[in-house]
Amino acid sequence: MKSLLSLVTLLSVFALVSCSTTSQVSLDYVPGPGHVKPGQPEFATRPFSDQRGIGPMDLGTVRTQIGTPLEYVQTRVPVSQVVTNAFGHGLQTRNMLTAPRSARYVVTGDVMDLYCQMLVRPYGYARVRVTVLDAASGQIVHSHVYSGERSSRAYVPGSGSPVPTLRDLVSGALQDAVDQALDDPRLRNRLRPEIQPEYPTGPTITL
Repeated sequence: MKSLLSLVTLLSVFALVSCSTTSQVSLDYVPGPGHVKPGQPEFATRPFSDQRGIGPMDLGTVRTQIGTPLEYVQTRVPVSQVVTNAFGHGLQTRNMLTAPRSARYVVTGDVMDLYCQMLVRPYGYARVRVTVLDAASGQIVHSHVYSGERSSRAYVPGSGSPVPTLRDLVSGALQDAVDQALDDPRLRNRLRPEIQPEYPTGPTITL
């Protein structure tokens, strides 16, 4: 009888795995009110490098409470491009973005973590090493690791797909990392910015 139960359990797990699906999502950058500090239009972006050690578009997994994967979450474009776009939009929102040929500084770096997961509680995390280069010499002006994380209340089975929630959480986590980096006083002071009035909240930007 015990062997039969074990076999049934094993077959159930295989059935769940075989029924797992993959969802593709786009991440959003939503400038928050009072959190945007304008600077000078002296920056361009260069592609970030994905150092996560997983597939270029892999973002996360929805699992059962025993850890069985039910759904895989991916980005529509490579994560390195998602993060590069996020910094480009962050710079643009702050009036800091300019054409590459006229840029004084270049923002680039490494994607160390960007993922979402759901076991019991939906969760999103981002960790990025941001490097600012002098555009003329290539010398490093500033380099630091920034992170963001967001979570939600426990998911209730049967309440619909958790993927939209996971998308929002990982989008928010990435935005937190971008905002921390671009508004870091250590970076701003080093680049001698001019203080200007803050811009109002802008529209949602799809990455």
